[in-house]
Amino acid sequence: METLGRDELERLMFFEQAREQEEQKYKQNNQDVVALTRWGGALLELAHFRQGVEAYGMIQEAAEKFKMALTIEPGKHDALWCLGNAYTSQGFLTTETAQALEFFEQATDCFKKALHEEPNNDVYKKALEMTHQAPQLHAELQKQIHASQFASGEGSAATRPKSSSDFWYDVAGWVLLGGIIVGWVALARNSAPPQAPK
Repeated sequence: METLGRDELERLMFFEQAREQEEQKYKQNNQDVVALTRWGGALLELAHFRQGVEAYGMIQEAAEKFKMALTIEPGKHDALWCLGNAYTSQGFLTTETAQALEFFEQATDCFKKALHEEPNNDVYKKALEMTHQAPQLHAELQKQIHASQFASGEGSAATRPKSSSDFWYDVAGWVLLGGIIVGWVALARNSAPPQAPK
């Protein structure tokens, strides 16, 4: 992980503490859908500070927390919305078009369900609109990556150049961060956020 600025380090510490708090709450009550949703949300935030396989694994873990919450309370709109964000992030971190499209379809389904549960939520409406644009954005990103690989002369299938990989994860991180920020705004409306570190 590269060196973090003070604000980023504080965010990292805040969401790490939030993850730990919500995990403890869930251990005390394994039916606590709010704790599961916040735990998953903290994992999504923390994924922004990781790269490659580690980021992808953290997003998968977050998705599992949201799915667990939805098993307990199927209509929990903020968990549906967060799961949609996790699927969107997985789509952008996937280089295979067919797999990315599958993730985007799953995200769309989640956003539709969240909007069905809370029809006047502008954040959910915007997420649904943005997901419709995701396949086109994914295709453009793939073109840029391939052009970058070709221009650098390192486009062999056997090895993925570090510069291209860094570019891909920077872009994916930006997309992930945008979605997560909106997500925490939505979660904050529905319940009090975890305590900030002192």
